[in-house]
Amino acid sequence: MKKSYDSKFKSRVALAALRDDKTIAEIAGEFQLHPNQVLQWKKKLVEGAGGVFQTKSERKAENKGYTEDDLMKKIGRLEVENDFLRNVSSALGVNPGKPR
Repeated sequence: MKKSYDSKFKSRVALAALRDDKTIAEIAGEFQLHPNQVLQWKKKLVEGAGGVFQTKSERKAENKGYTEDDLMKKIGRLEVENDFLRNVSSALGVNPGKPR
């Protein structure tokens, strides 16, 4: 069974790896971890460090990220809806290209 570690422990290990006063192997031995695990946590800390200084609005904008699949589906739905409305307005004799 895989052992799980809390975020405080992971932070301590990653910070120790960032300090560069010990080798990764020494840190892994000290915390009884595999060296690859130490490297993964160090990498994650470095990559996520910019998030500490993000403003609330920047975090909000980042969380609204949609996948490419989501956007393509939405485009497809909007195209179908647009075609339908164009056909209905044409049948009613309303010019869809000109606003009222």
